[in-house]
Amino acid sequence: MTAPATENVIDVQNLNKHFGDKHVVNDVSLQVARGEIFGFLGPNGSGKTTSIRLMCGLLTPDSGTGTCLGYDIRRESAQIKRNVGYMTQRFSYWEDLTIRENLDFVARIYQMRNRREAVDRSLEGLGLQSRANQLTGSLSGGWKQRLALAACMLHEPKLLLLDEPTAGVDPTARRDFWEELHRLAARGISVLVSTHYMDEAERCHKLAYIAYGKLLAKGTAREVIEAQDLRTWAIHGKHLSKLSEQLRSAPGVDQTVVFGSALHASGRDHAALERAVRKATKGTPLVIEEIDTGLEDVFIYLMSHSKDNFGAPS
Repeated sequence: MTAPATENVIDVQNLNKHFGDKHVVNDVSLQVARGEIFGFLGPNGSGKTTSIRLMCGLLTPDSGTGTCLGYDIRRESAQIKRNVGYMTQRFSYWEDLTIRENLDFVARIYQMRNRREAVDRSLEGLGLQSRANQLTGSLSGGWKQRLALAACMLHEPKLLLLDEPTAGVDPTARRDFWEELHRLAARGISVLVSTHYMDEAERCHKLAYIAYGKLLAKGTAREVIEAQDLRTWAIHGKHLSKLSEQLRSAPGVDQTVVFGSALHASGRDHAALERAVRKATKGTPLVIEEIDTGLEDVFIYLMSHSKDNFGAPS
């Protein structure tokens, strides 16, 4: 069945989900446009995975409404599943089969016609032809990741849901994977991807940050940063851990984070923050400079100001 044409491939409002007495997803509303890469970020146990499953009909919300690819997430979950590619955190293919055999098996599960052509197309699209007959168990993490994406793309979905797809993959493989995602987006395929990596977050068209079940921020990277109105100073020099503890209790300093040889001090009261930084470094060899607040500064701030919901599952 062909998915209805809609401007937003995901459009959900006020989703809620409890597991026992834990409120895992709390009033989450989100829209993902066609051809958009949407980054979904948050700490472990924040509700990212549960939210993704609610959006694609794998879980039924306790309350809330929405559509995925134009289908109702409650009443038409079977149609959603046929039109979505879902890549889980854990590699879940058969290591004693070759790449081609794995893809052929997945194609049989989807009951695809012309399985051979679909598998060949997927192998070619993800650059797997030269390894088609290699046992999956002998592949590196990056190649396993590419196989998982190829399996997701077999039935030519219009939406990919990727749950921390690059965890444990080396930087080169991560870069190649993201270049592939942008090629898919250029073809009109939408991507909702959860990640812990800030460099990956910056490659998304839009972002949402969830902590302990609540959506705390969403928009472009620039919009998310500007919405928090944090000013940041970088302090360069030695003995930064001690200075970090000292500044943490100073008026105007909302957070301090050491990044290698620099200490970032951030706060919303810009004047008080500057006074605190200048006072703490006066008469020392430390070098200070005002810098642009980065995504990582913002996400650390958001996480530290979130209320834990007692260890809900992710």
